[in-house]
Amino acid sequence: MKVDDFVDPYLNQSWGELGARILTSGNQVAVTLGYPAEGKKAALSIALAEFLNVPEIDLELRFAAQSGRGFNHVKQVVAVASGKGGVGKSTTAVNLALALDAEGAKVGLLDADIYGPSQGMMLGVDPNKRPDVKDGKVFEPIRAHGIKAMSMSFMVTEKTPMVWRGPMASGALQQILTQTDWGDLDYLIVDMPPGTGDIQLTLSQKVPVAGAVIVTTPQDIALLDAAKGIEMFAKVDIPVLGILENMSVYTCPNCGETHHLFGAGGGARVATELGVPLLGELPLAMQIREQADGGTPTVKADPDSSIAELYREAARHLAARLWQGEQSKPTIRMVDD
Repeated sequence: MKVDDFVDPYLNQSWGELGARILTSGNQVAVTLGYPAEGKKAALSIALAEFLNVPEIDLELRFAAQSGRGFNHVKQVVAVASGKGGVGKSTTAVNLALALDAEGAKVGLLDADIYGPSQGMMLGVDPNKRPDVKDGKVFEPIRAHGIKAMSMSFMVTEKTPMVWRGPMASGALQQILTQTDWGDLDYLIVDMPPGTGDIQLTLSQKVPVAGAVIVTTPQDIALLDAAKGIEMFAKVDIPVLGILENMSVYTCPNCGETHHLFGAGGGARVATELGVPLLGELPLAMQIREQADGGTPTVKADPDSSIAELYREAARHLAARLWQGEQSKPTIRMVDD
C-alpha cells in the first residue's frame, strides 16, 4: 500500500486520483490537499497509519487552494442558500466561514441578503462602523473574528428598511461584491437571501460561483423548498456541494433525552433522492442562537465543543467537494426548460 492509494474520507477517491502532492521520508508524510483540514490531522494520522499497517505516522498536512473559477484574487465563491426563511441559513453561513478559517483557509463573508442583512450583528461589528473607501473607488472589507466581511448592514443603520425593487437590490449586491477589495481569499462565502429570486440570478450571472450549500430543516415544507433551491442552481449550472440539515435534533438539558421536533431523516432522504451529499446534521441548541446574536458565533465562542466540530466537519466536506469538482470545471450559463 502507498500513501497515494489512501482513500479521502470525504470523496471516496484516492489521494493519488485527486492529485494530492505527497512527500514521504520514513514515517514522515507531508500531504498537500486541495481543502483545508487542520482539524482532521489527528484522525487522518491514525487512519493513514492503519492503512499502511505501521505503528504511527508523523503527518504534515498542507493546503493549496484551488483557483480558476473565482474573480480577481478570490479563488472560490460558495453560495449558502435556502429555499425558505427561518431555517438558520445566516447562522450556518457565518459558522461555516469561521470554520474554514479555523481549518487554515483565508476566508471572506459577503452578506447578500440585501433586505435583511444580519451578518454585522452576528460578527459583533459595531452598528456605527462603516467600511473605509480605498482610493475613492473600492470598499475595504471589515475584519471580524479573523475573516473579511461586507454587508449592507455596514452601510445603513439596523433600523433602515431596504424599500427597493428587485433591480435596485441586484445592483447593490453587484456593487458591494465587485467593488470590495477582498484581497487574496481562498473562499468567499455568500450568505444568500432565502428563495429563488433576483439576487440568486444576479449572483449566478455576474460571478463564477464554484458551488452552493443548501440549508434546510427536517420539516416536509422546508425540504420541498430545499429541493426547489437545488433545482434552481441546477438550471444555472452551479453544482450543489451538499445539504446541511439544521435543527435536526433537540437534547433536553434536564433529562438528556433527544427529540426530533421537526421530523427525522428528512435531509438525508432529500440528499439521497437528489444525488447530493448530506454535509451534516446540526442540533437545535439555544447556545447557537445566543452566541450568534451576541456577536461571537459558536465556532469562535466555543471552538472545542461538539457543535463547533459539526460546523468544521461540514466546512471540510464542502471544501473537499470543491477540490473534487475542479476536475470538471463546469461553465455557468442560463438555460430554459
